[in-house]
Order: sequence, then C-alpha cells, then structure tokens
Amino acid sequence: MSFVENQRAAQQQFSMLHQKKDQVILIHYSCESFYDSEDRRTPRITSIACRNFGNGQTRSFSIHQISELPKFAGKDAWDIYDDIEKELLDQFFDYVRAHVAHALWVHWNMRDINYGFQAIEHRYEVLGGAPVEVPDEKKFDLARMFVARYGKRYAGHPRLESIMKINKITDKDFLSGKDEAYAFKDRKFLALHQSTLRKADVISSLLEAEIAGNLKTKAKWWDVHGGSVQFLWEKYIWTPAGQVVSALVIVLALTEWFYPDAKHDFAAWVKGFEKTTD
Repeated sequence: MSFVENQRAAQQQFSMLHQKKDQVILIHYSCESFYDSEDRRTPRITSIACRNFGNGQTRSFSIHQISELPKFAGKDAWDIYDDIEKELLDQFFDYVRAHVAHALWVHWNMRDINYGFQAIEHRYEVLGGAPVEVPDEKKFDLARMFVARYGKRYAGHPRLESIMKINKITDKDFLSGKDEAYAFKDRKFLALHQSTLRKADVISSLLEAEIAGNLKTKAKWWDVHGGSVQFLWEKYIWTPAGQVVSALVIVLALTEWFYPDAKHDFAAWVKGFEKTTD
C-alpha cells in the first residue's frame, strides 16, 4: 500500500475506534526481559492491564495481586512463581473469553512471539493452560497507526516516551523497558504493576488526543503528507478536478509547442473584435 492508502486506512481505523469506544480495550503488559530469561524461553509475565476506552474502567492481573491470595499467602512469590503466574493467566484468559466476541484490542507494539499476544498465549500453554486467541483483525497497534498517520519521524526513539513528553503526559510510575527488566530482577512486582497500569492509561490518553485532533507530534507537513511526489499525485492530481486541470494544462502546453503564434493570433483577434464593437 502507498503512504496515502496507509494514512487513509489509519484515519478510518481511528474513526471506527471512536465510534465503538465502549468496545475498545486498551491492553499492555510487563514481563521478564527476553534476554535475561533462562534458555531463551518465553519471558515470564508479571502484570497485564486492560482498560475500557469508553468508561475508563481497568482490570489488572499481576504477580503482586495474586501473591496476596490466601492460597499463596506466607510463601515467597519467587519460589512458587509458576503457580502464581498460572493463576494470573487463568484470570486474564477468563477476561479475554468474556470479551473476545465483541472487543477491539488496542496495544503498543504487542505483535510477535517476543512481546505480544502470541507470547502471552505461549507462556500460558507452557504452564498448562488453554489460551483464548484474539483474532488478528481485532488487534490495533497504536504505534504502527501513528506511523501510518504521521510518518516515521512523528516522534523520537523510544517513541512511546517521546510522544508522552511532546504531549506533556506525566511519567509518574512509568518504567522504561530497561527499568522493567531491572525491576523484575529485583522482584519489584508492585512497581511493575503500577508501570503497566500507567502505560495502559498513557495509551488511552494518546488515542483520545488523536481522536480529538489534539495530538502533538514532531512531524512536519512534508512528513505527514508522504514526503514524496506520490502524495501530491494521489491526493490532488489523480482526482476528478485534478484530472480536468491537468488536461487543460497539457492542452495549453501542446498548443504552445505546436502553434507558438496561436496566442498572438488570438490576441489580434480580440483586438479586432473590440474595434468592430466600438
């Protein structure tokens, strides 16, 4: 697809998400660093947050919360991590099962086995669970949608932190990916839980700003409009009005080329006509 086609598709998606905001669930999760996990296994999940875009209600599932349940009380969460994580994912997939038929899932870069829906599903299978799969057509990657809408230079890297600063969104409780990896090693599960909740809230704020037309970016006019002649062609020239204007320009150019005296003859005719009417 061309830039213009991608941009139009993104704009249509934003419009649709606005119209169906009560069905939109903003999802984010935190996990063990892929590079720190033993034997390169799928990283352990530490927390998941799901926020309803329409009413702002948020459901969260975290090691911190689950470890407080009576059946886990008094035990070191690290020693029984798999059991606690399995309970966390049991509850999460019960939530998915209850919403998957109608929900639209908006996320930030959750798109592969390293980090994404597939990673959560696989981790649950490893622990003996039967995951509920969210159809791909119901997943909306806000990070990619912003690139389609504004071009690749709309914010610096890492883009989530950058776009937050541009729009003056507070980073209270927000942990970068690197900081989350350190927090996992230090068993700071509450901090990871709070960071996940914060990021779900940030995604909601960014989507709301885009829909309201208030999102600020670093994109220039040329970036937003494709940065190429192709945009001008598709957006302006290759339209009914544009084609008419283009045809007239071509006719005038050809006339000038083949009949260089035509405009002078026409001017002489106009002057002669004016004299006969005096």
